[in-house]
Amino acid sequence: MSDFSEELKGPVTDDEEVETSVLSGAGMHFPWLQTYVETVAIGGKRRKDFAQTTSACLSFIQEALLKHQWQQAAEYMYSYFQTLEDSDSYKRQAAPEIIWKLGSQILFYHPKSNMESFNTFADRMKNIGVMNYLKISLQHALYLLHHGMLKDAKRNLSEAETWRHGENTSSREILINLIQAYKGLLQYYTWSEKKMELSKLDKDDYAYNAVAQDVFNHSWKTSANISALIKIPGVWDPFVKSYVEMLEFYGDRDGAQEVLTNYAYDEKFPSNPNAHIYLYNFLKRQKAPRSKLISVLKMGSSSCRKTRALTDSTLW
Repeated sequence: MSDFSEELKGPVTDDEEVETSVLSGAGMHFPWLQTYVETVAIGGKRRKDFAQTTSACLSFIQEALLKHQWQQAAEYMYSYFQTLEDSDSYKRQAAPEIIWKLGSQILFYHPKSNMESFNTFADRMKNIGVMNYLKISLQHALYLLHHGMLKDAKRNLSEAETWRHGENTSSREILINLIQAYKGLLQYYTWSEKKMELSKLDKDDYAYNAVAQDVFNHSWKTSANISALIKIPGVWDPFVKSYVEMLEFYGDRDGAQEVLTNYAYDEKFPSNPNAHIYLYNFLKRQKAPRSKLISVLKMGSSSCRKTRALTDSTLW
């Protein structure tokens, strides 16, 4: 991990070079911090100094991030990697996740960062923080999606989906379902493209049956990956919308209505006004009675008030 800051640092001029101190985000010099770093490097005999060093580094990193000083944050990260060797087992186990969150934030915004440096960092952190492998893999995939690299994101999710380490827990199960669901969204994207291609073909066209079969195959894969997640209480708007669109496309209106009704009314799910909007729009497309539409809108309004009240209570 020592090349993390080296990849981001630009060439250092004579005026910028500081041999016996560490720069803060405000440009101040802290010789004592460098002394602690050197003490740890010599043998790590002073645990108190070690703790103070890593604590100071973390504070400086957080300050630099708040001020969008990405270069300073990258330099402090170089010293913060020491936490991976902390004598405190709890801090040592927590270190990979903290380093990943801070490092990925720096690499995302640093002007000299690039796709290769981010991918290298992510792959290394997966191997170091195996307990966070699934979480890092998911966030890595989202980063790739943000940059339009759909194939790489899908490959990343597929690798994470088959990864096995440690005990099966409820949180791990949810992560697996989330990874599969995002993989399903990528398959949904392909399905949408294929569906558009199909709509442009005449049924008598020689390619129609092949494209229709391709559309069906992608819808089956998408449904399999998304259906498990949307049964777990949570807010899954994009997944529910994609799943329902496919059910409607294949004429399973009863199945689509059941999904939307459960999503809107199941008390195990958090209050979500969008869920009632999706149900209302679906029923409107099905030309449901006016009384039923009004009932859904009233429930949606009630859900909106609950959500606002919950938000206000959280803020205060």
